[in-house]
Amino acid sequence: MAKRQRPRQPETESADSIRENLVKTRIGGDLSSVMKGDPDRPKKVAKGPESFDVVIEFNRDFPGGVTAARQLLFEAYRLHLDRIGATDESNNLRRFGMSAPLGMPAFPEEIKLELSQMFSNGSRIAAKSLWTDSYVFATLTREAIGRLSTWVMSRKDDDEKTEGDGKKTKGKAEPSGSKRKDIPLVYKIWHDHEIYRCVYESVRTIKGDAAQASFAASGKGVVWAVADTGIDKTHPHFSKLKTLELPNGLNHWDFTSDNPDPASASKAALIDVAGHGTHVAGIIAGRTSLSEDPKTEGIAKISVTSEIRNEDDTKSLVTDEHKGVISGMAPQCKLMSLKVLVNDKQGKLSNLLAAINYIQRSNDYGRNIKIHGLNLSLGYPFNPVWFAAGQSPLCVEVNRLVRSGVCVVVAAGNAGYGTVMQFSGAPERAVHDGTIMDPGNAALAITVGSTHRDMPHTYGVSYFSSKGPTADGRMKPDLVAPGERIVSCALYNGANTGEAPFREDTGTSMAAPHVSGAIAAFLSVRREFLGQPERVKEIFVGAATDLKRRPEFQGAGLLDLMRTLQAV
Repeated sequence: MAKRQRPRQPETESADSIRENLVKTRIGGDLSSVMKGDPDRPKKVAKGPESFDVVIEFNRDFPGGVTAARQLLFEAYRLHLDRIGATDESNNLRRFGMSAPLGMPAFPEEIKLELSQMFSNGSRIAAKSLWTDSYVFATLTREAIGRLSTWVMSRKDDDEKTEGDGKKTKGKAEPSGSKRKDIPLVYKIWHDHEIYRCVYESVRTIKGDAAQASFAASGKGVVWAVADTGIDKTHPHFSKLKTLELPNGLNHWDFTSDNPDPASASKAALIDVAGHGTHVAGIIAGRTSLSEDPKTEGIAKISVTSEIRNEDDTKSLVTDEHKGVISGMAPQCKLMSLKVLVNDKQGKLSNLLAAINYIQRSNDYGRNIKIHGLNLSLGYPFNPVWFAAGQSPLCVEVNRLVRSGVCVVVAAGNAGYGTVMQFSGAPERAVHDGTIMDPGNAALAITVGSTHRDMPHTYGVSYFSSKGPTADGRMKPDLVAPGERIVSCALYNGANTGEAPFREDTGTSMAAPHVSGAIAAFLSVRREFLGQPERVKEIFVGAATDLKRRPEFQGAGLLDLMRTLQAV
């Protein structure tokens, strides 16, 4: 009998590597990794000094706090712009305005001038920084990152320090190896990650139809934000119930470009060239009907495009006509488009951080909640070398948004199945645990895995759905919802006159909006829970249906809207 091949043991990090990863530094582990160079990625030949997109998090112990630290960097950058002769047209940050906040400490001009010297040609601070209160989003050279990470402000009791040449300074770069007693400007400089969409008869599966019939749980009076590739406002699915007409002076916004004009930023957010955001939005809200009132005006046909595998293992698209109604989970919910992805493969972490803070400001930081929820069918792979699980800047901002009164629903990711190497070196397919994406690691987010569209008890959790637990031992995902071959809106561009196009798509990107829509429907009839997202999460998790799978696969189980409504 042939010997069974032993699986190859996973490679472990050396003690030196672990020690290096745990060294305290103001350059984040993710940025440090990028600056050192990824051996799996081909190096680009740069014409000028190599630069990196970064997220700057400021030191809260700086004199005047984070606000003063940000303003000091803004003013130093403005001096740099003046020095190089930049015009208002060449930098949108000026067009937004950078006035100093009331009560900000006065910093000497020589400190601003000294700090401005770190900027060079090619350095840039993005105007979307002004949507946040804790961060600055910038493009900096390797040298500028090094200087900014070591720049410190002298304490008040030691305002003037004498250096070896007899000169006095108040703000300076920290000498290597010196015993620091000064106050650093920044807490950490992170890499501005690329974020990705989570794509790899569902209303009935989560009992959304029963909830609408029994409780009139339609999402009326609830506003849900969708941070994605935008929403195609021309699709008939959003017309009849005026899904994209926002109340209370709220605006859609495009964060993929530094555009200070509200009219153009709002208009751009309702253009979707990728289709992902439109598909996600159609699962949450909206309604298309040819047979039942209220009927969708101006259409005579509903078409659904799906992908099939042929006998020769090739794939082809098939379009069928649909008879009846296609409805979102909460058809009367209002949707806010926050465009953070340029297309289905391109977007920055900073766009998403700016969008989250846009919601905070729209809600007056929890004092007047107008936006009740946020759907995030996107994210990026988590690496525990960069930061502790659930402690990345994105996870921190998600938790902060939840504490302000907003429900945040996040796709778990699609990394739950892949390849491992046998001892012989041969590849083998296997389930991957501990693969939850950020921001799914955020403790207060509702992290959603995927299950079969209409037979979840039979087929269980989707093979591709990312599995828990988190790297620090917390159980994720929280729930599962339908995510396989989900029918929702296709892009309307080029559609035949009188036709409403829909398509199938698969992934935890499709599972998350089922939960978003279900919560919107719940809140529309259980309004006492508006502004209580942690209580809402507790109720939904407690009412989930156990699929008899392992908790790191299914969390608490399958979303069950009917049982949730009955539980309260």
